[in-house]
Amino acid sequence: MDGRAASLTITDKIPYFLEAGVQPIVLSAITGMKDNRFPHYQFLAWGPSAFRFDFRHWIANQYGRGWFYKFTTRTVSVLLAPFIAIEKIILGYSSQWSWAIPAFLRGYWLIKSGKVDVIYSIGSAWSAHLAGVWLKRTTGLPLISEVHDPMVIRKNPDDLGLEKPKNRDARFRHYLEKQLCKYSDYVWWFTDGALHYAKARNPNLNTPGNAQGFVVMPGANPPIEDGRQPHRYGKYLNLCHFGSLANDRSLSMILRAAHTLIGKYPEAREFIRIHAFGAPLDALTLEAIKRYDYPDLLIAHGRLEYNPTTGQSGREQVAQKMQEADVLILLVGNDEWCAEYIPSKFYDYLWAGRPIWGITHRNPQLDQMLQERGSYLSADGDESGIAKTLERIWLDWNHKQLINPVYNPIGVDQAVRTIFHHLHI
Repeated sequence: MDGRAASLTITDKIPYFLEAGVQPIVLSAITGMKDNRFPHYQFLAWGPSAFRFDFRHWIANQYGRGWFYKFTTRTVSVLLAPFIAIEKIILGYSSQWSWAIPAFLRGYWLIKSGKVDVIYSIGSAWSAHLAGVWLKRTTGLPLISEVHDPMVIRKNPDDLGLEKPKNRDARFRHYLEKQLCKYSDYVWWFTDGALHYAKARNPNLNTPGNAQGFVVMPGANPPIEDGRQPHRYGKYLNLCHFGSLANDRSLSMILRAAHTLIGKYPEAREFIRIHAFGAPLDALTLEAIKRYDYPDLLIAHGRLEYNPTTGQSGREQVAQKMQEADVLILLVGNDEWCAEYIPSKFYDYLWAGRPIWGITHRNPQLDQMLQERGSYLSADGDESGIAKTLERIWLDWNHKQLINPVYNPIGVDQAVRTIFHHLHI
């Protein structure tokens, strides 16, 4: 899917796998484009809630988001509503769980046909790992698993995630993590923190007869072929955020800092612009815009899709906008699991060669990577510190002395080498 982090993490590896002689057979949802370089099977999930989600994306890809999209998706939502309610009452799982059923059935047939040597489950969506465990247990083929986001969400720094959650979806993810640590031959996470807490919950990890676990930094391929463009100071100080927003990952903290800055430097009101790309604004940000009367200070651009006029993909447009920024905002969030997570957008930011303002939460690995490359750094929840950092950025911009970051991007090639090293390929 164009611009989707979970999809890019997969597709960026494919050229390296092909070069190494790996012949992939891909099983995926129907929400993305079909890859013609190898067998690629796309499935609708069988549950009603996931069917509704997939159907919306499929219609949008085929016909756009005009009147036909609105009519068909609303009709399907109304027809499926009672079945979705029953599904939630009986199971209580997140919507995508049922994709594992068609993936397992096709995977089992491919394995029995002698076309598969290794099962490779890749998840943001945990249904991929569920299908992988089912296939491993029924066929005995080697299983390798790539866990994008922590499957167990901890509550506080002292919580290891040992207690079984009350929420049924969270409880199943807790169970599924144990299955991966037991039945996978190899399993990897994207941060040191994620591996640390997974090992704390699953002491059998990295013991004989169980999964061998390690860390792979996913990195990113250069998003455009033209390379970096030189930075030019313009009329406005452009602070740009790319990616999803929520109440726990909100631009409202930037607006509060801007309000403090404007109180000290009133002229800043005319020159600061905050740009949000890739997602609707969260409720806290909308509330802050209204409270401070900043409708022109924060500009929401929404999601950048494929442009048929220029032929640019959404990813290419995003890369261009990143290079036009004065400073790139990296919001990690303030939930406890953010200590185990590095936003995939960070790796794209590194290719842009622009200074990053990271606002992080108890994540020493990410902090170190930001500091090594020359960045502005704040701690989530430290309003005074965030305001001081924005003031520093404002003064640096005024003197045309913004941080010149160390250009040291992290490519996908190192991720593939790490995987091959551990798998002895």
